[in-house]
Amino acid sequence: MSVRPIIHVMVGALADADGRILVTQRPAHVHQGGLWEFPGGKLEPQEMPEQGLARELAEELGIEVRASRPLIRIHHDYGDRRVLLDVRRVIDYSGTAHGREGQPLAWLAPEEMDSARFPAADRPIISALRLPSLLLITGADPRQADDFLVRLEQSLACGVRLVQLRAHELSAAAYAQLADAAFERCERVGAKLLLNRDPAEVADCARHGLHLGSRQLMACATRPGCATDLIGASCHDPAQLAHAAALRVDYALLSPVKVTATHPEASPLGWSRFAEWVEAAQVPVYALGGLTADDLPEAIEHGAQGIAAIQGLWNKNNCR
Repeated sequence: MSVRPIIHVMVGALADADGRILVTQRPAHVHQGGLWEFPGGKLEPQEMPEQGLARELAEELGIEVRASRPLIRIHHDYGDRRVLLDVRRVIDYSGTAHGREGQPLAWLAPEEMDSARFPAADRPIISALRLPSLLLITGADPRQADDFLVRLEQSLACGVRLVQLRAHELSAAAYAQLADAAFERCERVGAKLLLNRDPAEVADCARHGLHLGSRQLMACATRPGCATDLIGASCHDPAQLAHAAALRVDYALLSPVKVTATHPEASPLGWSRFAEWVEAAQVPVYALGGLTADDLPEAIEHGAQGIAAIQGLWNKNNCR
């Protein structure tokens, strides 16, 4: 049996001034007809990805792409064809986008996108568009709740919009109390709070989602939490990344990229192996381990959604 070639498709995530993303509707008579998608098309032989994206968006939308950066790469097998969606976020362009091929257009906030109205391969793109580039994992000392919450407020003031509440040393009752206070502070600024705790212990806690440790992840047969929860998971190898994708989590953490103070005995992945493993992942992946906000551009170039950090983002002096 012959091996089906992979169709390399360049995809653009184009935002307006309000942060809404441009989507187009596929013609009824083509593969996945009638569904909405992100604009783009096949990469031509000998083209660089940036060139292919610029050409496709000029042909489809009549715009000139001046700058773009990687967002996510998705490999998907539809059965009758295999595709690689090479998605780039367009950060500078000129012209007014319009359907040059007669295709319907719409501008949607990522939170408004209904994944059921998009091809299956596009669904991780929606997750990537909903997630920020920085994920704060809270640091010491949660037992000093007042000081801890002040530090959290400082991080939120610096622009952090995704927070994982990590406080394993607290009792279930103390953790729930701290979670309620942290949720209130996140809500004030539009940030999302993820609880890193046994889901059964925090069933009644206010939250925006859950974060699973790697052991919790591998013990799950189905996606935990409720339908509105944002779900993330810690991963350390390709098998765990694959299981996270099978559960359809919204993001994964992959660590350690560099040597860390908390786990100095762990062998770091380095950027090359990180990129190799992320290439096969089917979910947005944050780089974790010995990183600060200064590492963000390199992380993105190696396929990351962004970076997650404790020390690198928890310290008020790291405000950017």
